[in-house]
Amino acid sequence: MTAATPKGERRRQALVEAAAGLLVDGGFDAVRHRAVAERAGLPLASTTYYFDSLDELITAALEFHGGTELAYGKARLAELDPAECGGDAFIDLVLDLLLGPPAGERDAEAVLLRYERLVATGRRPYLRPLMRRLSGQLHGLLVDIFARSGQPVGRERVEELIALVDGAVVNALIEISPDPRAAARRMLAKAMQPR
Repeated sequence: MTAATPKGERRRQALVEAAAGLLVDGGFDAVRHRAVAERAGLPLASTTYYFDSLDELITAALEFHGGTELAYGKARLAELDPAECGGDAFIDLVLDLLLGPPAGERDAEAVLLRYERLVATGRRPYLRPLMRRLSGQLHGLLVDIFARSGQPVGRERVEELIALVDGAVVNALIEISPDPRAAARRMLAKAMQPR
């Protein structure tokens, strides 16, 4: 359903943001009508009033979260000093886009939850079109970042680097590494060295 009034739009958006927060904090299993309503500070019935199904709410939450992350990446790209391109700031930006911004002491858990979400979307066919679109936008942003760094690469090379980071993170998670971001950083830095 859609919200026809400004108040309705605000309530709907509050539900989307609450669901996105639950998704980030606890994965798909955390997104339930009651939990979303409580987090948004709205009546339980509002979740079914503004959304025809939980799947529709999850889709809106994932789209909101993905859009927020892409906007963050674009803002970081705009702030990136061209003199730092190719250095640590560049690698940090790429990792922030692929793993999410660092979460301090909770970083390993946040990375794990992110990968759980990514894998779990494969079991939800209704999310595939959205994930393809968000993935395409992320790849485009990464191509722009590499071009700005003076290292223009095509989409195929971006896919290779994403696979490298993903492999490093998954291996670190399997080994119960306290810092999967550091493992990904080492691999990405090595892959970005001039050949």
